[in-house]
Amino acid sequence: MPLEIACDESGSEGEKLIGGQTDVFAHAGVRLSVEEAAGCLAELRRRIRSPAVEYKANHLLRAKHRRVLEWFLGPRGPVHGRAQVYLVDKKLLLANELRALAGPGVPPDDEVLAAFNDVLRTRNRRDPVAGSFFAMAADTIAGDITELRAKVAELREAKVLDPLVPAILRAVEHWSAGGEQVFLVHDEQPSLKGERLARIESSPGLAGMEFVDSRTDPRVQVADFLVGVARRIAEDELNGKGDAILTALLAPYIDQASLWG
Repeated sequence: MPLEIACDESGSEGEKLIGGQTDVFAHAGVRLSVEEAAGCLAELRRRIRSPAVEYKANHLLRAKHRRVLEWFLGPRGPVHGRAQVYLVDKKLLLANELRALAGPGVPPDDEVLAAFNDVLRTRNRRDPVAGSFFAMAADTIAGDITELRAKVAELREAKVLDPLVPAILRAVEHWSAGGEQVFLVHDEQPSLKGERLARIESSPGLAGMEFVDSRTDPRVQVADFLVGVARRIAEDELNGKGDAILTALLAPYIDQASLWG
């Protein structure tokens, strides 16, 4: 029997990596049985005592539920040693792609990065956005602009910026490292289709994959809790507002392959 892992993401905005709603993308996988996950949700409900029909990560992140959050992430919590979180600093991902394209001398300027992000997302090569980026490139980036245009076109077709597919591939790699085949139960992701889905399905170590409504599977609900609090903790840390205790509690879950400065 393959190892069943329940997954969810937080902070996904497709290829928009700068100027969006979130600075961090997070993807989590948990190894729990349906019964164990249901028990975890029941305990969270008992401790939080909210009348809400559906509990989300925001319930755990409220100051009045701090002890519940510490329990959930802590060594006596239900997911300790049984979960993996993959983090991506979106701006760092974008800067790395630009440096790989145009050289290490590229200034980490938000305006340049935003223009680069826009030019990779647009499907219209005559879009004024594209002209804006290449105008900046002529002043700030060394190298031939014609060659740069060709490289940008290749990157645009490859759709390298959306971290969701790499995160899922990493989850498969992580959980199959012991030699077991992995079956992923993932929250619904309408953007995963065609070549992107085929890339995941051809991953070594993957026995299969099923997309479900998170409300129907308690394991995915637990993954939703974990990934939501992980993204918020990481984002606070990234923006200089980190909580040392929560950051330390999250640390054992963080995948070593995370793109994190």
